[in-house]
Amino acid sequence: MNRKQKRMLARILVSAALLAALQFVPAEGLLRLALYLVPYLIIGYDVLRRAVLGVVHGEVFDENFLMAVATVGALALGEYGESVEVMVFYQLGELFQSYAVGKSRRSIAALMDIRPDSANLEKDGAVVTVSPEEVQPGQIIVVRPGEKVPLDGRVVEGISALNTSALTGESLPRDVAEGDEVVSGCVNTTGLLRVEVTKPFGQSTVSRILDLVENSSMKKARAENFITRFARWYTPAVCIGALALAVLPPLFLGGWGEWVRRALTFLVISCPCALVISVPLAFFGGIGGASRAGILVKGGNYLEALASTRTVVFDKTGTLTQGVFEVARVLPAPGAEESRVLEAAALAEQFSSHPIALSLRRAAGIEAAPDRVKEVTETAGHGVTALVDGVPTAVGSARLMEQLGVAFRPVEGAGSAVYVAQNGEFLGGVLISDKEKPTAKAAVKALRDGGVRTVMLTGDGEAAARQTAASLGIDEVHAQLLPGDKVACVEQLLAQKPRRTTLAFVGDGINDAPVLSRADVGIAMGAMGSDAAIEAADIVLMDDDPAKLSLAMKVARRCLAVVRQNIVFALAVKFGCLALGAFGLVGMQAAIFADVGVMVLAVLNSMRTLGAAKN
Repeated sequence: MNRKQKRMLARILVSAALLAALQFVPAEGLLRLALYLVPYLIIGYDVLRRAVLGVVHGEVFDENFLMAVATVGALALGEYGESVEVMVFYQLGELFQSYAVGKSRRSIAALMDIRPDSANLEKDGAVVTVSPEEVQPGQIIVVRPGEKVPLDGRVVEGISALNTSALTGESLPRDVAEGDEVVSGCVNTTGLLRVEVTKPFGQSTVSRILDLVENSSMKKARAENFITRFARWYTPAVCIGALALAVLPPLFLGGWGEWVRRALTFLVISCPCALVISVPLAFFGGIGGASRAGILVKGGNYLEALASTRTVVFDKTGTLTQGVFEVARVLPAPGAEESRVLEAAALAEQFSSHPIALSLRRAAGIEAAPDRVKEVTETAGHGVTALVDGVPTAVGSARLMEQLGVAFRPVEGAGSAVYVAQNGEFLGGVLISDKEKPTAKAAVKALRDGGVRTVMLTGDGEAAARQTAASLGIDEVHAQLLPGDKVACVEQLLAQKPRRTTLAFVGDGINDAPVLSRADVGIAMGAMGSDAAIEAADIVLMDDDPAKLSLAMKVARRCLAVVRQNIVFALAVKFGCLALGAFGLVGMQAAIFADVGVMVLAVLNSMRTLGAAKN
């Protein structure tokens, strides 16, 4: 407990003790009222103050106003002990609520520990400790064993293993050496690293993650908005109902005191605390629990949408496959040599960062030679045209060859086919293979077992796409797609999906931003190295494990189940007790006990979402 909670607990204990002692004190009239006012004000002065401030600021109908009216009314009716008991029970419920919310926030605070406190900057031949905000791209920082990596960068010296569990939820360390990219928030576990900073702190991975988590509560789910609208109309309605209960029946039946007492009980029961607190807490807990597992959800609305997802569309490369391409086979045209085909392809592709281009350069084994290549034009989904040593060269898909009118020989086999032509003549083809991710098959099976339809969209050839889809158990596959074709395909799938369900698209975030934005839920894979993923996606999986998708859906569905349970339970008990209070079948103590009890049970139920991401 924090200091404020401890003070509240002390006030509750003191007021309860005084209330118990007053049961044995013989006092009447004003003296009895004065004695009971002592525990009443000790336990309720802050409620009364907030009620008055609410009236002054025009925010009348809240739980403080209801409790103030009910308890002051009980005092006016001479029910002194009952008034204090109601306030004690109410504050006990508020204390429990505060503790529960604090526990949820502490779980989020554990994620915030990834924020680095300082950076070791190399400056004028020495290492000085500075704030990460002061370090600029291009400068060199030193990361010692046991320290957090404070900024994104590239290793220029050293070998080590990084603990990425704070970002990905995985305990397996990641080995890094000279030339490897590192991201902020990881912990250096073994060797000393010298890192060249590539991004300022405000654009670093850790800064973006913290911003996403801290602002996730701004985007409310439909259930949260419903509760906000419900409370806005419900509280004035019950206040009017209580006033009518106090005034109308006595006009015909008499017994003003009894009906006023029933109206005050009605007010106590009507407090919507259980709903107003427990529903946002459930989403907050779900987002926090998912964050600890390396699943970043940008708001409760996306968690709610994911829970109703029945169609999942996957990109292939980098999502279901590792995106580490290797040249499997080179098929030169008659009269050409393999080395010439690879050299022409590697030179033309030397300015591209696409994984296929990287695999061609590795296979050719040639260094970058920008002076040998001019007039490079890259067309997404087609390939590259350039002047290589002054010779017009085209490297790309079958579409590019058809567009240029080149008669080519199709490359058969599992993998992506790249065709090479020079001076308008076919030079040869290269078959490039990609490996499936180890958990991809299990991830697809988990989704299908949960009643989710799976679809794969890829720019690869038909044969390679169908082989991957069959191996993984994908329900439907669409191949040879350009980026614009993927958007059109997702549009068709959105039109076909069942009513009241959503469609999620899962991509690597590098060139899938349009599709990520168009889907009901955009989920980015491999976001540790992709700025586009964090910007375009609604949910970010902080590692390359597609199995996290089924875990994210489990968190979302459990969170929505808890929210629905709380709404149904709280409303059922609330309206039942309101009816009993109106007919005088329950007193004020029983009413507040029921109200606090419902709130405690609802909050306890909401806290289950904190552990929803545990396997």
